Amino acid sequence: MRSNTLAARAWFASDRWSRWLAAGVVLAAFSGCQDMYDQPRYEPFEASTFFEDGASSRPLVAGTVPRTDPRNLPDVPDRNLLLTGLKDGLPSRSAPFPVDQAVLERGQGRYRIYCAPCHGEVGDGKGIIVQRGFTPPPSYHDDRLREAPLGHFFQVISEGHGAMYSFAARIAPQDRWAVASYIRALQLSQNAKVSDLPPEDQGQLQEASK
Repeated sequence: MRSNTLAARAWFASDRWSRWLAAGVVLAAFSGCQDMYDQPRYEPFEASTFFEDGASSRPLVAGTVPRTDPRNLPDVPDRNLLLTGLKDGLPSRSAPFPVDQAVLERGQGRYRIYCAPCHGEVGDGKGIIVQRGFTPPPSYHDDRLREAPLGHFFQVISEGHGAMYSFAARIAPQDRWAVASYIRALQLSQNAKVSDLPPEDQGQLQEASK
């Protein structure tokens, strides 16, 4: 009996020592992370006596191409409209370039990647993220948004709104216009009337309904 008691005490002591050792290792790891977080470093554009020009930030290497290279932007008459969504100080009612099938297909692709998870495939605000508890965005088919100018959607994509953050760093300006144009196409598709269709399409519907 006594030997069993001594064995139990020895096990408890060794187990307690293991717990203390594990706790020490964890604390040491956290202290190391804290040192990395607070390590001496220069903040952006902070002054420095190390370099002759007194600045810690170094000049760009000759020939460096910026991430938002203006040479990748389309050639449009109104560059300000392309980048801001504004025409005469107000959200523009049209895109700064012609919207054709290729633009709409590009907008559809970008929309499905960046917008559909929240806004839904048809723009009703019931995307998969919303179905899992995220704050639902307004439906594009509300009267307020159906009447909103195209530039409004461009600006929201660029600047964010409410729970939605800015996508300016993710979606190029011309693609933001493509997405905005596709949103308008979604609005038309979900609220279309037979009378809005060309005569040949109306004829096909009538034939299909017989």
